[in-house]
Amino acid sequence: MDPEVESALEQWREGERRLLAEPDRHVDDAAWELTEELRRRLGGAFALAELAALYNDQNDWALAAASLRVGAPRAAWAVDVAFARYAREAADFGGGVVRAERGRTS
Repeated sequence: MDPEVESALEQWREGERRLLAEPDRHVDDAAWELTEELRRRLGGAFALAELAALYNDQNDWALAAASLRVGAPRAAWAVDVAFARYAREAADFGGGVVRAERGRTS
């Protein structure tokens, strides 16, 4: 697995583990809102590498949105949870192979 994807997945999973250990309704709600925005932004089939690239390079919008909802200290936590949830919808989540689609390659 790509090290960038592996690192991002671990960070996202840590956010989910924390939410299980420290339930926070506001973080959970913010994460669901961000998950919906990820769906709008990525749409259709996507690969974990695309999601990790968005997370690593272009997640200012997500942090800003989460900060408005839960405040800066918990914003990154909500972002991690949202990306973890949306990662499960990736074409290659769980070992699947992404087929070429709309100019993408596996």
